Amino acid sequence: MDYPDGYTAAVVGAASGIGLAAAARLARSGAGAIARRLDVTDAAACEAAIGAVIEAFGRLDALVNCAGVVGRTNIISEEVEPEDFETVVRINLSGALFLSRPALRHMRERGYGRILHVASIAGKEGNAGMAAYSASKAGLIGLVKAMGKEYAESGVTVNALAPAVIRTPMVAAMPEAQVRYMTDRIPMKRCGELDEAAAMIGWIVSPECSFTTGFAFDLTGGRAGY
Repeated sequence: MDYPDGYTAAVVGAASGIGLAAAARLARSGAGAIARRLDVTDAAACEAAIGAVIEAFGRLDALVNCAGVVGRTNIISEEVEPEDFETVVRINLSGALFLSRPALRHMRERGYGRILHVASIAGKEGNAGMAAYSASKAGLIGLVKAMGKEYAESGVTVNALAPAVIRTPMVAAMPEAQVRYMTDRIPMKRCGELDEAAAMIGWIVSPECSFTTGFAFDLTGGRAGY
């Protein structure tokens, strides 16, 4: 995937996992990027970070949001702690809104933009033992659907990627029982690979992906059957 000269992408959550793989893929394909430490739960910090990219490059063509946490897993809902639930939702859902707002304003004014938020198959189907994570990703998919419709005539697309379990450091840190539960539900009987996720992200935020918005793309090895 090649991008036009000057194509600029901001990848959030690029320190490791899907975000790092996506940033590397975009950079290899010619997209410009900037590195910055960011707390996505801080709305003002998100405004400043997006503004810094625009100031540095004069434009922002694509925003890829891979920031996320799973919280405590392998527990039933009655064991979910309110503080943990709120932390997961604030990072996974509120953070997506905080990042999108400044990006959408800039992109709408330019008449072009691509926004992609990494959600999860858990947001579509729910994963037992992961109530907070599942709820936050379901909310994220709903947010993407709303934004996609709102900006559909502006030249800006807003989509989500809904992976099943991908081989990332975050997954490696989860209880083995939880990972086995998720992998057993995948018809291909394996985890997705980072390169597979990065390749799909690269296309979704490219100019070629121009007639799809408000959609959660499947990356599940056959788990999502709809």
